[in-house]
Amino acid sequence: MKIIAVIPARYASTRFPAKLMQDLGGKTVILRTYEASVATNLFDDVFVVTDSDLIFNEIVSNGGKAIMSVKEHESGSDRIAEAVASLDVDIVVNVQGDEPFTEAGPLEQVLSVFRNDEERKIDLASLMREIMDEDEINNPNNVKVVVDQSQFALYFSRSVIPYPRDKDVGVRYFQHIGIYAFRKQALLDFYSLPMKSLEASEKLEQLRYLEFGKRIKMVETTHVGIGIDTAEDLEKARAILGV
Repeated sequence: MKIIAVIPARYASTRFPAKLMQDLGGKTVILRTYEASVATNLFDDVFVVTDSDLIFNEIVSNGGKAIMSVKEHESGSDRIAEAVASLDVDIVVNVQGDEPFTEAGPLEQVLSVFRNDEERKIDLASLMREIMDEDEINNPNNVKVVVDQSQFALYFSRSVIPYPRDKDVGVRYFQHIGIYAFRKQALLDFYSLPMKSLEASEKLEQLRYLEFGKRIKMVETTHVGIGIDTAEDLEKARAILGV
């Protein structure tokens, strides 16, 4: 299998404008994410896909590979699908641009499911971690997922799923960790399909895959990513680096 990583990178950000171009110990957030992805040694190639000349030039001027988006896109999947349409590739991994501490372990977890998928039953794979704290479970910013007996996703929601009408049945709650590995065709199909009501309501692009019958294999992990969504997150990242 030919496997690549693609890092969708928008310049604009509602919560933290231009966060990907912020300085993090002498390098920008996006450059650190790119270099961390390359350093995993899991990929045949790594690309940043962006709508920004600044981000494009930041990657290319530092010896990296970047692709400019042709159109504006609603989601990361759309941006990636456009970029990989003409590439010879089997599996595409979406690495979040605001995760400069990306490491091999969780990426290897999502890739591993495809190696034994001889019948090609898996369209995409992603991660989930168990959460037990009630505040975490109730927080709409924590996307929850429920799965079937084979660990395929049944539904994702910002609401509490399943609803705990009976608290004594031993239900486990899982937070979706937004690391994805896609078969190329699943991405291209996504790009050609319209947004339906579930995705529009929850503002979760993974629901488009489910609404159109794609199969998402979930892998349980203990990984907790260190993303940069706010100025406070950036300061925490600097503290981790000791800068």
